[in-house]
Amino acid sequence: MDPLDIMTNLDKVFPYYQAIFSADEQLVIGYEVLGRIQLNDVIQSLGPFFQDENVPDEYRIEVDDYLLHYAIEEFLQLQDSELYLFINRNANLLMIDHGESFLQLLIEKQKTGLKLEQVVLEITEHDFKGDVDQLYHLLTYYRTYGIKIAIDNIGKASSNLDRIGILSPDILKIDLHPLRLSSPLQSYYDVLYSISLLARKIGATLLYEDIEVDFQLQYAWKNGGRYYQGYLLAKPKRQFVSRDDRKDMLKEEFQHYISTEKKKLERLYRFTENFHQRIHYLITKTGKQYVDYNQLLEELSIQLDDCCFRIYICDEDGFQQSVNIFKREKWEIQPQYFLRNWSWRPYFLANIFKMRTDKKGFLSDVYSDIEKGDLIRTFSYPLNQNHYLFIDLSYEFLYEQEGLL
Repeated sequence: MDPLDIMTNLDKVFPYYQAIFSADEQLVIGYEVLGRIQLNDVIQSLGPFFQDENVPDEYRIEVDDYLLHYAIEEFLQLQDSELYLFINRNANLLMIDHGESFLQLLIEKQKTGLKLEQVVLEITEHDFKGDVDQLYHLLTYYRTYGIKIAIDNIGKASSNLDRIGILSPDILKIDLHPLRLSSPLQSYYDVLYSISLLARKIGATLLYEDIEVDFQLQYAWKNGGRYYQGYLLAKPKRQFVSRDDRKDMLKEEFQHYISTEKKKLERLYRFTENFHQRIHYLITKTGKQYVDYNQLLEELSIQLDDCCFRIYICDEDGFQQSVNIFKREKWEIQPQYFLRNWSWRPYFLANIFKMRTDKKGFLSDVYSDIEKGDLIRTFSYPLNQNHYLFIDLSYEFLYEQEGLL
């Protein structure tokens, strides 16, 4: 589309609105403003126009401002102070005048009833080419007016988590489109997990976008998403959808997810209890027959050949008190691991304290093994007050157990 066609037909430019839904109330909590133009009876998205850096900056700013005027006037007609208006802005264009014209436009709209606390400014961090400290100061200044900040398209491109942490947004918008791929890389899930940890650390709300099918919604629900957006829930429309438009559907889906998750947790609990009893029996039966831990591990490797690929023992400070028993084609001894320290691993010391207090074994979350690259779980078991047994369960074994992956 020729940019001049847009600039000479501003009267044919108008906003579309895509609803954003909440997990807690299953209601619409806001609408994202999207630009459209109707030429020759065909409605087209203005996304390519805004994203094309060959289009003069003043053109893009003028159309952005025109759309914003239009959208705010329609938004105010809803007369609902609980709703948010999500406004996209290119951070590079904002910084041309240090964000002053955008702010003045919003302040001017206060006179007609806009509350700046209802405004959510969306920017895409990985597109910004300037000084992140200057952008941070601008966003901090906006916040003094009550404006909320959202970082968009996280997970879609090479987002820099350090920069996102510096900007400290109120909302992180995570793109779930890669989940539609036939087999997303494990690294994608790892990045999403890192983003969820970052959100918790900086106190940001997670908004999952590009939700087009049910399993994406379930993933968002299971992974800390408070807000949801996508074609499965509501496509962009010229009019605002009602706040309870998808309430019944969301309640039904959430109830299904809750039921499924409870059953999975039940299976996980039963497996943990049964595996604890299995290890307890083996230790009680064979533990006193051996003069050192290495002999004990060799015997355990025979008994646990069906389920694990690595066994070792550490003391309460994380220093390994045994060799590794490691299974490739067959079991082998890895003496180089004796006295290595693992206290640097996340939650290691917390897990030791948990075993010492509860006096029973427990199963870790699923994680990627450094050496093999497979998804595994570790079962940890207290041998006594000072020494703890660690059994790495193989991917093949977990795959055969319902609900362990």
